[in-house]
Amino acid sequence: MSQSSTDAPSGADALRKAPAVPTQSGAPEGEKPSHRWWVLGVIAIAQLMVVLDATVVNIALPSAQQALGFSDGNRQWIVTAYSLAFGSLLLLGGRLADLIGRKIVFLTGVIGFAGASALAGAAQNFEVLVSGRALQGLFGALLAPAALSLLNTTFTDAKERAKAFGIYGAIAGAGGGVGLLLGGVLTEHLSWRWTLYVNLIFAVIAFAGGLVFLRKGAPADRPRLDLPGTVLVTAGLFGLVYGFSNADSHGWGSAMTWGFLVLGGVLLAAFSWWQTRAEHPLLPLRVLLDRNRGASFTVLAISGAGMFGVFLFLTYYLQASLHYSPVKTGLGFLPMIGALMVAAQLVTNTLLPRLGPRPIVPLGMAMAVGSMVWLTALDLHSSYATDVLPPLLVMGFGLGLVMPAAMSVATEGIGEQDAGVASAAVNTMQQVGGSIGTALLNTLAASAATHYLSGKKPTPDVLAQAQLHSYSTAYWWSAGLFAVGAVLALLMYRKGRVQTGETQAVHM
Repeated sequence: MSQSSTDAPSGADALRKAPAVPTQSGAPEGEKPSHRWWVLGVIAIAQLMVVLDATVVNIALPSAQQALGFSDGNRQWIVTAYSLAFGSLLLLGGRLADLIGRKIVFLTGVIGFAGASALAGAAQNFEVLVSGRALQGLFGALLAPAALSLLNTTFTDAKERAKAFGIYGAIAGAGGGVGLLLGGVLTEHLSWRWTLYVNLIFAVIAFAGGLVFLRKGAPADRPRLDLPGTVLVTAGLFGLVYGFSNADSHGWGSAMTWGFLVLGGVLLAAFSWWQTRAEHPLLPLRVLLDRNRGASFTVLAISGAGMFGVFLFLTYYLQASLHYSPVKTGLGFLPMIGALMVAAQLVTNTLLPRLGPRPIVPLGMAMAVGSMVWLTALDLHSSYATDVLPPLLVMGFGLGLVMPAAMSVATEGIGEQDAGVASAAVNTMQQVGGSIGTALLNTLAASAATHYLSGKKPTPDVLAQAQLHSYSTAYWWSAGLFAVGAVLALLMYRKGRVQTGETQAVHM
């Protein structure tokens, strides 16, 4: 696929002269779908529902554990059950959107996610709660890639695409912080069950909007599903996510950790080999081999890992060290969300079209590095206004430069037939990155606390300092992850602006 500027005139001419070709949405190629901004609203609500779920339930875990009486050892499965199903089935969900039709897969995902949320919210025992969370992950794996691929195929005009991805990227980056606030409010004033029931409200709006505004249609040329590839990648991603999830509870030396990681790696290697030989590959290599797209996938994975240094450990710090309530903790993240949304609009509407991703994404990553290093100075007497707020604003602006730009470039120029699976790859990178970040940072923080307590009397003051030391360790490692991401982004992204999706589609 050519990306050189010298190809652009001939590509544009070819696009103007070519007859209109019906797309999966039912509109001719190049025709702007009607009600497209309403479509964005529907997609945004559905995406917010999925992103919120990553953090909104976490704050409710202590209350749910007390109500249902499950052990600390079982508590991790409330999170792990969701991430296993979601992470391992994303590519399948994305390809089903390409093969069956994005509208039907989107609506199925919305209604299924709502039903699973209702089941989990009404759970009277641990087993039903875990089953509901796993089903949420399954239907989320249908919903998330269908939503992003609908966005990618709906907005083809460069300026409108920039605005749409600015909004979508802001939701993806800020959803975790919004989830902390919403989870705190619902848990404190209603019940932990409402952190799950709230999805029904989002789902009703998204489903009704999807029925009205999304176009009907299925692909005219429907290739067969790559069953061997589906089995290999699903099992491989399951092994990878499960292995990293086990690192926190079993340790890195356990066979339950490294065994599943090795198995997952082998299966994913076999999947990559099979994709070069399959007649209808699940994830065509043309999706991965573009240099800018590969850079974006890498950046999204690293950002997903590093962000947990903010959302996870800063949440612990505000509640355990500064004794904030869940609601006050959530409110503390709002300025970061505001900075992220401002930066997201700036980068997609102004900076990315003029400069391309190469100067923007490394700058955002560098700002994230500075923010994480700044957070290492927090202590038991730190003030929110002078010590917590400034690095949060820097982090929010940095992520606002990174997330929308990387998401837009990752799906730029994708052919109609690959939009779903490419969108699924974006979500997969974030999910696997988040799993790695959770396991790695949790393990490193726990080891740091244990090392700090070695030889000391565990008085309340010493225990509090050990917590601070563990948080600081996590911040330093997060800073290291973002630093690696900054260097890779600088080396991997091409110089100059990215061509518009319309011109690139000619060369696919």
